[in-house]
Amino acid sequence: MHIMEYRRLGKSGLKISEFSFGSWVTFGNQVGNKVAEECMKIAYDAGVNFFDNAEVYAGGKSEEVMGDVLKKMGWDRTSYVVSSKVFWGGSLPNQIGLSRKHIFEACHAALRRLKVDYLDLYFCHRPDPETPIEETVRAMSDLVHQGKILYWGTSEWSAEQIIEAYTIAKQYQLVAPTMEQPQYNLLHRERVEKEYAQLYSDYGLGTTIWSPLASGMLTGKYNNGMPTDSRVSMPTMKWLKDSFTGDEGKAKIEKVKKLTALATEIGISITHLSLLWCLKNPNVSTVILGASKAEQVRENFKALEMKQALTAEVMKKIGDIASF
Repeated sequence: MHIMEYRRLGKSGLKISEFSFGSWVTFGNQVGNKVAEECMKIAYDAGVNFFDNAEVYAGGKSEEVMGDVLKKMGWDRTSYVVSSKVFWGGSLPNQIGLSRKHIFEACHAALRRLKVDYLDLYFCHRPDPETPIEETVRAMSDLVHQGKILYWGTSEWSAEQIIEAYTIAKQYQLVAPTMEQPQYNLLHRERVEKEYAQLYSDYGLGTTIWSPLASGMLTGKYNNGMPTDSRVSMPTMKWLKDSFTGDEGKAKIEKVKKLTALATEIGISITHLSLLWCLKNPNVSTVILGASKAEQVRENFKALEMKQALTAEVMKKIGDIASF
């Protein structure tokens, strides 16, 4: 049986499971309450203590589904960490972005949908060029002081923007961000490994990384074309399909084929190799996994039994294939 390990979220005292569970493309869109409940229960029973969400996922429906499951399961509130993200709340002028008004209203709406008294983590889902960073830092800091959120962070902000947030927090004695949620996988490395390099040591930044399997590309299922039942064939995912079919996409699939061969050689799946590779980075606080079927959740967690497969020698081979 695999043993889930827990890591500190950056320099904070919060411990989160190395694998966590997110509901981005599935809850409320592809997946109803019953499957959501099954997936979350498998994750929780495997030791997952962080469940990730956002106001924009399925237009709020994703949070409602997760909230229903949390309520039904009746898990001790001290045993899990739940997040939301603020940016895209609707189409009206103040339903979008990171103004004080939208941050407050989105937070209260997320609490209602998730049926919790406070959010453990609250992320600014993208940078907002139309709102001064000081306004955003103050609003987040106020929510912490009010006890509505415990830690706040960013998602897909540049290192420069994150540093500005830290600087403002220090200058005005506000609560600084704790974590960033960037995309990170074998095909998408630059930001986490290069751009943010100084942020880990200088500020103690934690990371809750998303898309460890590069939207399924790192499962090998696109090695021989596009399966019709994959999320790439969903009409809303045209951007994803386009990213697979251009020259860059083809180059990535060539890398995945080589990685698949290496995984086979060492006796594990390309999926497990890709997930474990993310965990090897000490600056990754948690790897967020998504799933549309209970079986996928079980299968992903089996990776934890294979940790010894990624020896220094194997890591070097992976690095040679997936260099950037």
